[in-house]
Amino acid sequence: MTWQLRRAGLADVPAIMAIENAMFPSDAWSTDAMARDVADPHCYYLVAFPPDAPEQIEAYAGLLAPRGAPEADIQTIAVSTAAQGRGLGRVLMLRLIDEARARGAREVFLEVRADNPGAIHLYTSLGFAELGVRRGYYKPDNVDAIVMRLNIPAPQAALAEPSPNTTTPLETNS
Repeated sequence: MTWQLRRAGLADVPAIMAIENAMFPSDAWSTDAMARDVADPHCYYLVAFPPDAPEQIEAYAGLLAPRGAPEADIQTIAVSTAAQGRGLGRVLMLRLIDEARARGAREVFLEVRADNPGAIHLYTSLGFAELGVRRGYYKPDNVDAIVMRLNIPAPQAALAEPSPNTTTPLETNS
């Protein structure tokens, strides 16, 4: 299965909330809070959908990253049960990290439920490190949140060098 990504808009909030409520039944965001974040210019939300069905949202992810701020925060990410296990969460996270870098962030933070080993593994594999624990953060379940941080390396500019077996347009055979 392949997916396409696009920037989320207010029209996507009902589909986002369907996934949100299914994945986080006891501590889902409110529709109003999600709509505020999606519309906030300091936030960057993406949705993922099959190429032939743009209305069929299978995942979403959101980032809070004011332009020029040194820190960014992964606000939320969820992949529908039907789309899990295919790398979609990783793709969304990589895209949010790229956006944070483009907006000038040097660090990205997130909180993850301590009882979500799949998400913890994903974040660790992307280079996030545990900073601490917020006891009882997720209500009403009273589940701890693990706070994690990723240091974003500065982009490196370099000139592309052709391989020795490559002919470039500047070369001639005279």
